[in-house]
Amino acid sequence: MRFNSALKTMAITLAFTASGIAYAQGGGGRGEEMKKAEAAQRAQDNAKDLEQSLAPKLPPATVPVDPQNVWDLDLSSGGRVRIQLRPDIAPNHVERIKTLTRQGFYNGLKFHRVIPGFMAQGGDPKGDGTGGSQLPDLKAEFNPMPHVRGTLSMARAQSPDSANSQFFIVLLPRMQLDKKYTVVGRVIEGMQYVDAIHEGEPPADPTVILQASIDSDGKPPLTAPPPPPPAPVPSIIDAPAAKKPVAKKPAAKAPAPKK
Repeated sequence: MRFNSALKTMAITLAFTASGIAYAQGGGGRGEEMKKAEAAQRAQDNAKDLEQSLAPKLPPATVPVDPQNVWDLDLSSGGRVRIQLRPDIAPNHVERIKTLTRQGFYNGLKFHRVIPGFMAQGGDPKGDGTGGSQLPDLKAEFNPMPHVRGTLSMARAQSPDSANSQFFIVLLPRMQLDKKYTVVGRVIEGMQYVDAIHEGEPPADPTVILQASIDSDGKPPLTAPPPPPPAPVPSIIDAPAAKKPVAKKPAAKAPAPKK
């Protein structure tokens, strides 16, 4: 605020200085008053333009729902969670999520770290917080979006440029995470299923991502794990031939003794 006020004062001073030069060149009286008023107005306009040009341009809080940028997570905790991805603020991280999703990477992974009132973390194939995909780590795309309830953000190690596949969904606002983790979207439907994710570090009975998909791909919701394939049934040809029972011959009788 002090910086903006100083700039505004500077703009006004410059405008009045310019008007003083004009006074020296022209006549006095009523003409000078008009010039002074015009100079004051120009100073205000210049200060306003300068203030607007220095103000940070924040991304919109919400964007129109685009099926190509909606991440669907079908959870074993009860249903489908729909998350609006934001390529306008984190294009590389959003592209990574889409790539891994279409590879089937997230299917069957667990939420391995779930802290009540904080967040639910998943996306690790090892299930212990140390794993990631085979793709290289991503350079941070920190942005001004806040970590409010339902925010989807990328988990990382100590290095800011270490996000890979793991993510977390915020359960309650945690503004201290702002500009330290890359926000990539926010839940728009199904937050009740996020709230139902089993808690623990790790949970005793972890919630599983049954299926991850991009909304525009049109995959129907998956509400239960797919059944295991049936065991192969041997064909009649492959079945071993049954052995026929062999009749036992009666034992030979001993010859009767001769009289």
